[in-house]
Amino acid sequence: MAEITAALVKELRERTGLGMMECKKALVAVVGDIEKAIDELRKSGAVKSAKAAGRVAADGVIAAKVAADGKFAIMLEVNSETDFVARDGNFKAFVADTLEKAFADKITDVAKLAEMQETARQALVLKIGENITIRRIAAVEGDVVGAYIHSNSRIGALVALQGGGNAEVAKDIAMHVTASNPAVLRPEDISEELIAKEKEVFLALNKEKMHGKPADIVEKMVSGRIHKFLDEASLIGQVFVKDDKVKVGEYAKKAGAQIVSFVRFAVGEGIEKAEVDFASEVAAQVAASKQ
Repeated sequence: MAEITAALVKELRERTGLGMMECKKALVAVVGDIEKAIDELRKSGAVKSAKAAGRVAADGVIAAKVAADGKFAIMLEVNSETDFVARDGNFKAFVADTLEKAFADKITDVAKLAEMQETARQALVLKIGENITIRRIAAVEGDVVGAYIHSNSRIGALVALQGGGNAEVAKDIAMHVTASNPAVLRPEDISEELIAKEKEVFLALNKEKMHGKPADIVEKMVSGRIHKFLDEASLIGQVFVKDDKVKVGEYAKKAGAQIVSFVRFAVGEGIEKAEVDFASEVAAQVAASKQ
């Protein structure tokens, strides 16, 4: 009987996405033939799909599409467990198909889109051995809309303009959004709570510098810092990445446009991805098997 080594188990696990003990059991059943083990595991695909569905998918891609008339755009995030799968042709095809379906029907309900794509998603999970999730979707409409997806497909943005401008202006602003990650569109959109917190932090950091200064001078210093904070946090107040002599709002205004909305996605933001220690996992599963 062929020896079922840890290296063989590890290879099967990496190729299938299954648990350690399940991989070892599969290898034992086929006397250590990894290709036969994969074939047998594929035949029990429902089990693999169920196991994969419980794992964290925190990698993936952002994809977007703009309507031919330039007045509507949609963007989505589809997650995989690893960057390797995010670059896989089958995964990319699934993302493209999902985007087309969402775009065709202007779907912005991620649950509805996920339900439509569930059969295709499950088939992909079985094929590649990783959990796949359609995480979120967003759309914008306006007189002119633009989309920008960074070259690594991990960050993307949509922008909607009103009253003028052109597709290139909208795309430029979307590119700025991906690079600078504004919190809000306008300074007045920032909550009083955040402003108060920024003021508190500024005062704490500059306590010694302000010591002994007249109240009106302190107030001017605080006011200046808050004004800078509001500009840095808002899209229209940020310095434009392609021209540091103008702010984004001014750039749009020069083109005869006003920015009315934007959306920015970054792959995996807000998802806690567990760091797996392979040796510890082996030890834990071996211990569990002895109980």
